[in-house]
Amino acid sequence: MKPVAQDDSFLPKSILCLKDYSGRKFISDLIAGLTVGLVALPLAMAFAISSGVPPESGIYTAIVAGFIVSALGGSKTQIAGPTGAFVVVVAGIVSRHGMDGLVICTLIAGVFLMLLGLTGLGTAIKYIPRPVVIGFTNGIAVLIASTQLKDFFGLKIEHVPGEFFARLETLVAHWNTFSSVATIFSTVSLAILIIFMRYIKKVPGSIIVLFLGTALAWSMKLPLETIESRFGGIPSGLPHFKMPTIRFDLILPLLSSALTVTMLGAIESLLSAVVADRMSNDKHKPNVELFAQGVANLISPLFGGIPATGAIARTATNIRSGAKTPVAGMIHALTLLLILLVAAPLAKHIPLTLLAALLLTVSYNMGEWSEIPEILKLGKADIAVWLITFALTVFADLTVAVQAGMILAALLYIQRVTKTSSVARVTPEYIKAGFPHSLQVHSVPEGVAVYRIHGPFLFGATDKLSVIDEDWDQLPKVVVLRLRNMTAIDATGLHALEDLARRLLRSDRHLLLCGTRDQPAKLIAQADFHQHIGEENILPDLEQAIRRAKELLG
Repeated sequence: MKPVAQDDSFLPKSILCLKDYSGRKFISDLIAGLTVGLVALPLAMAFAISSGVPPESGIYTAIVAGFIVSALGGSKTQIAGPTGAFVVVVAGIVSRHGMDGLVICTLIAGVFLMLLGLTGLGTAIKYIPRPVVIGFTNGIAVLIASTQLKDFFGLKIEHVPGEFFARLETLVAHWNTFSSVATIFSTVSLAILIIFMRYIKKVPGSIIVLFLGTALAWSMKLPLETIESRFGGIPSGLPHFKMPTIRFDLILPLLSSALTVTMLGAIESLLSAVVADRMSNDKHKPNVELFAQGVANLISPLFGGIPATGAIARTATNIRSGAKTPVAGMIHALTLLLILLVAAPLAKHIPLTLLAALLLTVSYNMGEWSEIPEILKLGKADIAVWLITFALTVFADLTVAVQAGMILAALLYIQRVTKTSSVARVTPEYIKAGFPHSLQVHSVPEGVAVYRIHGPFLFGATDKLSVIDEDWDQLPKVVVLRLRNMTAIDATGLHALEDLARRLLRSDRHLLLCGTRDQPAKLIAQADFHQHIGEENILPDLEQAIRRAKELLG
């Protein structure tokens, strides 16, 4: 199906969706909102605990930010709240500057995100190449997993260091303090989560594990550390508004961290929105979405919250549960509020080892591990960018990794664009060699659509493939991409072509590539692109592509 055309106005999707809202859509949104609200409860608490703040801060964030982003955002089905992307940076801010520092950092990031949306710079996030994004997500996933080992095995450790190597050293030094009960409990919980994730996808395993695991641990009085034993429980009642104490002496030291929160929030929210587009046949508005994320991060800390962004897993759950409009996201927030008002005293019995098992599955899912073999097939520059970003994220500091990633992205772009320039004399041989590629010489038969990519197809340019989406309903059986004038391609451009190939295949269409130049041809071969469309559908020129198209048309 053809994705919905993007509205150019700055109106949020919640208002646009009200034009044809119906009772049937409300029922779908109600079921989805209730489901994702229950899924979000343990995740919100787990992310807060891992970030070094009380569990209720995560719930407050999911309620306030979740409602605001759904009400003001540019995606129909996006769910916002605390996510794993912020765990490491928030923990670092809290350990160095306390909660006052976190509030100031979140407020600054909220202003930055609003400015990104208002100035139209939301689309600039696309200029971050895929190896950098994968390096971030791989590194963050490793860090989150390492922070959960203490609770997963029930280790007796007073303080877990923030640095990766120091953390591993402390975990190894206290290995003999592990609890067999906690280890068995968390291992079984993890196994159940994996089973549901792989084989019973329609039922959220986190809900089953949360309720059954907590009931089992409480009824059997298992010697497990719980939310009550560490935090004294979760206060019931509405989140309280509190005007923050603005410490001007912290603003400059926190600017770098605020930029990191801004970049991570923008990247993850727009990646989540893209996933939502593919699953729901919609087209999000990036600048509206970033403005809403900014408002959410500006208001969330005033109610005891932490940084928030779009949550890919919860967004996917929302869509799979039948969400039609942003009303589902608002119901998700209200569901969490109702739980907070009614069932907060019961949450104190949740074992921390259960939340650790849940976060280990989250860290695995967010890691994008399947992308690593694909990156390793690419050139040395892409591999180096991914490896440096990953290493700095894990072993140095997330802020340093973001800054280095952006510098590497700029250098990589300059290098790739520079290589596309050439000067050569036009000879009779050159003219003759161009005939098989000529659109003027070869007529396009009925049932074939030819599109051309002109210039370097690098990160930042891949959204130009949307012209094919605009014609989606009218596309014939065979689509030819003429790459004669595509001077360069990178991992992000290659990923976009792979995504297009998968979607065309699902719609029972064929994709042909023709006329690929040296650098793109080398990268396409290294990445085994033929696995997506078949070796026989990668042709040297337009003449042979049309011949192959006629064969496919019979």
